[in-house]
Amino acid sequence: MSDRKRKATSAPAGKKPTAKQQKLVPLKEEKKERAGGWLQEKLKQRRTEKKEMKFNKKRLRFVSDTEKIKQGSEGVLYWMSRDHRVQGEHTPSSKTIRHLVCSRQHSPVDWDKTLVSLQVDRTVGEPEWATPGTKGGIAMLESFIDVRLKLFDTKRNDPNADALSHLSPWIRFGHLSAQRVALQVQHSGKKAGQSVSSFIEELVVRRELTDNFCFYNKKYDSVEGASEWAQKTLEVHAEDNRPYLYTRQQLEEAKTHDKLWNAAQYQMVSEGKMHGFLRMYWAKKILEWTSSPKEALSIALYLNDRYELDGQDPNGFVGCMWSICGIHDQGWRERAVFGKIRYMNYKGCTRKFDVAQFERKYCPKKL
Repeated sequence: MSDRKRKATSAPAGKKPTAKQQKLVPLKEEKKERAGGWLQEKLKQRRTEKKEMKFNKKRLRFVSDTEKIKQGSEGVLYWMSRDHRVQGEHTPSSKTIRHLVCSRQHSPVDWDKTLVSLQVDRTVGEPEWATPGTKGGIAMLESFIDVRLKLFDTKRNDPNADALSHLSPWIRFGHLSAQRVALQVQHSGKKAGQSVSSFIEELVVRRELTDNFCFYNKKYDSVEGASEWAQKTLEVHAEDNRPYLYTRQQLEEAKTHDKLWNAAQYQMVSEGKMHGFLRMYWAKKILEWTSSPKEALSIALYLNDRYELDGQDPNGFVGCMWSICGIHDQGWRERAVFGKIRYMNYKGCTRKFDVAQFERKYCPKKL
């Protein structure tokens, strides 16, 4: 957009600027930040332009011309043509409709009444930081591109650094598409370097892996859905002595001996979103502090789905399955309780980021 470019040199008062002066020339002064809302305006402009776009009607005829598509073809086009043929062979004759399908207009939606009718847990409050809807998602995407994207590659595993996109709630509820986010980050974040590819890898590759796992594995939320090696090692160590055992209520109220875990739990309850790095530590400690892997997974999914804005989603299911059941991971050095499941501990977190700073921010408060 023009807001991203430097200002042109000005012409003397009363004179029309020359063609040379109208061109954007380099200036030594520091580049000014873009005004907020630039992405929303850009998308609005694109929609207006696309309304007048002409399309090639021959393509429509080609899609319906199924004999030109070979059966060995791959991709969406072949499957579209295949569905077209099947429907054509088995469509029954239609009956004549002798009355209007919609004989009367529907009443307008009473949104207040609709909200009251929803069967949801109203004891969980609404977070203040997230504005729902596509407009709110676009604003968050804009701030990510302008401010946080350049930090993503090196700081995304630091819970104290604001380096994440925070876009998962909008993607989860369909207010933003992952495709829109990926294309906009690639287009507008060209100067962010490695951060762009690191973000796209998480947004596209890992997200597709979670969708694939939940679609093809009917036991995606069960220990029985884990790999054979993981089920075996968890079973072998199921009876191992656990130094701490907590109930679901104690965990939900962040009443453990671990200040970092309590802080992460409070962040999730109070803000509706826990930092991605801490989600791994959080779930693994539930495995360590409960009586069995089955109970650990059940509690982790319950808390994740109840408090996370992006809960009840393939990313959440697979995140808990990765931490507790080793999905999309490999076997590691065997140890008590965890077996060959990847291990994480408090000391390891202190080497990654300033744990004390995070604890000071979240731990002292009561749920």
